[in-house]
Amino acid sequence: MQNDTDSRLRRVRGPVQPKRHNARTIAALTSNPGCARRGVCDAAGVDKDALAGRVGFPARFGQSQFAITRGNAFEAQVKANGCAELLTLLREVLHLDITEVGYTDLEEAGGNDSQDVRHAYSRRTLLAAAAGRDDAGTLFDHPLLRMDVAGNGVYLEPDLIAFQYAGIFHVIEIKSFAVIDGQADGGKVASAAIQSAVYVQALRTLLGSDDAVSSDIVLVCPKDFSNKPCATKVDVRKQLIVLQHQLNRLARIDALLDALPAGVTLDLAKDDAGQPVLSRAELVQALGCIEARYSPECLASCELAFFCRDEASGQTAALGKSVREELGGVETVATALGLAAGSLLPSDEQAEITALLRAASRIYRESVAAA
Repeated sequence: MQNDTDSRLRRVRGPVQPKRHNARTIAALTSNPGCARRGVCDAAGVDKDALAGRVGFPARFGQSQFAITRGNAFEAQVKANGCAELLTLLREVLHLDITEVGYTDLEEAGGNDSQDVRHAYSRRTLLAAAAGRDDAGTLFDHPLLRMDVAGNGVYLEPDLIAFQYAGIFHVIEIKSFAVIDGQADGGKVASAAIQSAVYVQALRTLLGSDDAVSSDIVLVCPKDFSNKPCATKVDVRKQLIVLQHQLNRLARIDALLDALPAGVTLDLAKDDAGQPVLSRAELVQALGCIEARYSPECLASCELAFFCRDEASGQTAALGKSVREELGGVETVATALGLAAGSLLPSDEQAEITALLRAASRIYRESVAAA
């Protein structure tokens, strides 16, 4: 079944390199588990950024090249000299008496870049460290992790460090946003916590034990307006609970594929002349075959959000999750307005919501008149 699923996902993606999952994509996927479109695209490894541009709705978010360069430089500084500066921070934030550490970069597995081999190497090395082997190491960079997402096994190649002490691991997340006067941007911290929760869950899966990985992650950021790093513990237990709940809600990918018409593909390949194999119209038609679940929150996390927003124009769902839930059974804004004004007769299942709509309409008219 897995091989059949893999081949079906390849047909959806076409003959191009797959876009790999990462913690950010999994966090975004679990924030909207009812969206089959995102589920299929992510499982197939479709480049949603390129797809959005091809259909005329390019994504309008993402890091600038300057921010990426700054982040890489800060990370290199923290990891320099076998993570000497990081070790100092870990002593302070975790209150541990650590004199020296063993640093292991798990990005290389004897020159073999196969994900299966690299994952097995990471698992073998980290299990040895968890068992307390003296030569197993303490700091592990670039571990290749694996998670089950909607019945599909995906590899995660995080640019993070797993720190092990006395058999307990801590996930260390290095971010380039600043902590100024002891405060950081709340949205950026929340995003880092969600992504770190994905890594904690994946590391627990690899080690086969929840107790082996602490729910306290270590967040390392620049202090004030300098590049001097500082570290703090962040408790991600709440994020772990939400993540597990949302992962359980995701439809299995084979069920999502079963719902698609035969031959649906989002092939972004180009022919020998450099022209797209599929036209914009063909890609739009293919996307229309995959059910979406748009809400305004998608604008901050999904590359296809502007396409889906245009597609959902006039739908009550486009007004947000709370509106969609409150107006269950009323699909369009026009229908909602018609029921509120009395120009449309409600069906039996719309009777209760119609009463609420008409009450809200009456209150609005009275408020306008009073103003």
